[in-house]
Amino acid sequence: MTRTWRIAGINFDHMHMGDLLRMVRGQAQADLVGICDESRARMDAAIQALEIPEERVFTDYRECIERTKPDVVILCPATAKHGEWTEKVAPYGVHILMEKPFAASLAEADRMIAAMKSTGKQLAINWPLRWYPPHVTAKRLADEGLIGEVIEVHYYDGNRGPLYHVADKVVVSEEIAAAEKAKSWFYRRADGGGSLLDYLGYGATLGTWYMGGRAPMEITTTVDHPAGLEVDEHSVTVALYPSGLSRFETRWGTFTDPWTHQPQPKCGFVLVGSKGTISSYDFERTVHAQTRSRPAGYDVPVDELAAPQRNPIEYFLSCLDTNTQVDGPLSPVIARIGQQMVEAALRSAREKRTVPLPA
Repeated sequence: MTRTWRIAGINFDHMHMGDLLRMVRGQAQADLVGICDESRARMDAAIQALEIPEERVFTDYRECIERTKPDVVILCPATAKHGEWTEKVAPYGVHILMEKPFAASLAEADRMIAAMKSTGKQLAINWPLRWYPPHVTAKRLADEGLIGEVIEVHYYDGNRGPLYHVADKVVVSEEIAAAEKAKSWFYRRADGGGSLLDYLGYGATLGTWYMGGRAPMEITTTVDHPAGLEVDEHSVTVALYPSGLSRFETRWGTFTDPWTHQPQPKCGFVLVGSKGTISSYDFERTVHAQTRSRPAGYDVPVDELAAPQRNPIEYFLSCLDTNTQVDGPLSPVIARIGQQMVEAALRSAREKRTVPLPA
């Protein structure tokens, strides 16, 4: 890179902020100039783990931006506040990396795009699954034509629940996780809680990436209604494409977390092509392929990711450094199709019927 990028992390609603800040610290051409949250307590773990100086810690986002003058702001607010926070920060003329999902609604996603358009700065939506070697390997193999045209995407993903871990996947006890449910934004409908909004965007957005940017025509979704909860912990979405049906399933409450032991069903993707199939599961060291010439199937070692494709921070900074637009799942163009699918899924579940993709 030709310069050092000044980066601030604002709003710690989502525990992924700690992971992203650690990536900033690991990037030679990045300077973590400030962090900010209205609650000092929510920043304490990051302050201690990353040894962030006191003069770089703020509880007012305006003071943080005005004093540290970042080039890039990382945002990790609650899902239903993505539009609000983009509109707060965009006027300062900074690039924004928003942690997944895109938004709680298509209208909110469009507000985010509009807020950034007038600034001339880039908006990127980070989906952590984009950086998993098996899923990157599956995309490479599909692009190379190994399985012909991708005609179906099947996705199952989730974890034991969002309160069972914090940054860096540090485990929280079952007792503490259960006690947090009553006060966590993850379990409040108004804040964009629920497994559908937490995880369907992953499958829909990466699915769109695997499908070469193609969108489905209609969506059918069902969700569970757990006793005493405002939001779902399990959803199943069926998407109708011209090439056939694809399925996207989200789950809070898997038997194990996939980063410790793969649950059953396994978390990840299965791609069905016109000439073969590829299964790509979270954290595994191989993907499994079937082709016409090798129908019994075989394992392919996952790619070793190289700079600047190893994580969202180095990728985003590389794009900014070369004046290149972000692409793939991080692109608002691809992510908006994913958001259209999520919007349709929410409506389908609410109205208990199949619905077309919104414009």
